[in-house]
Amino acid sequence: MDTQQVIAPPCAPPGTTGETKPSSGVIHVNFRHTAGFTVVGNHLSQHRGLSLVAIGLAVHIQSLPAGAKIGIKRLAERFPESETRIAAALRELEATGYLHRSRVRLPCGRIVTRTLSYNQPGADAPTATPRPQTRPRRPVPAPHTARPSEPSPAPEPPRELPEPVAADVPDPAPKPPAPRPVTTPPEPGPAPHAQPAPAPVLVPPPTARITPPPPLPQPQALTQELQRAASALLADLRRHAPQLALSEQDVNTLTPGVAAWLERDAHPDTIRHALTHDLPVPLRHPAKLLRHRITTLLPPPLPGAHDLAPPPRPGVIVIPLQNCDRCDRAFRSRHPGHCRDCRAEAQAAA
Repeated sequence: MDTQQVIAPPCAPPGTTGETKPSSGVIHVNFRHTAGFTVVGNHLSQHRGLSLVAIGLAVHIQSLPAGAKIGIKRLAERFPESETRIAAALRELEATGYLHRSRVRLPCGRIVTRTLSYNQPGADAPTATPRPQTRPRRPVPAPHTARPSEPSPAPEPPRELPEPVAADVPDPAPKPPAPRPVTTPPEPGPAPHAQPAPAPVLVPPPTARITPPPPLPQPQALTQELQRAASALLADLRRHAPQLALSEQDVNTLTPGVAAWLERDAHPDTIRHALTHDLPVPLRHPAKLLRHRITTLLPPPLPGAHDLAPPPRPGVIVIPLQNCDRCDRAFRSRHPGHCRDCRAEAQAAA
């Protein structure tokens, strides 16, 4: 009865840890990689917009070394998927930013496809600063120290070199010294007078040239009737436009211009409409406005009946019309007289 009975084990069974393991689902058994591994982010491995083929293809591309061939035909030879599925997976990676393909022309003229693989789309690519390459230093040999047991070798005495024997060479004849050129100092001349700098010429800025107004039109013969009608028309303008109330001096100044209009057979209503139509508001200088309109709106003289006749065609002789002296009928003839019927009646009566 003095033997101790051990019922409970002395410690927990091997393999148990303090962490609670899930009762269902995946259980990770992880070992630390020391070589031959690729770091992949969960944003790629758990991407909800990519297919399994695209995720696996992205992981495979990121695990390849730089410069590896990843064409569609090369990947189709490597994996059991068809070229169509691989091409669709590459397009998915391009759409999400994990892959970028571009056509580049080499210096030799050949066009190749350049592929860039991003392990984290949207992040700025780190710019690696190249470190300067330094040459490895050669190991400096340690200074030789003589052991106490070994005697240091005695230094060898320097070897004596034979003294050079000078040969009997005749000394060259000394050359006569070259004569020095005699330079005469320049004669001091009168000191130049300092000329004052010319004063800058101030050019006045160009001013805008004011062109004088055109002269007021003048009639060929200013009769009393024309002068009276023109002055009356100008004085009557204030009845049609109150802002055109002219002074007596302004009426006398503008009268020759209106007389030129009347001399060219312009109707008074036509002149009044041209001077009072569409006046500016407010009207500050009525006399200047009327002078401008009288000058610029002056009509040309009315053409005569001879001017309105069509020009004769070349090679055609036009016989003028004449009025018969007896029946006043029009007929063509070079000389005035009787028409053909009147001449026939005159001959029959005779």
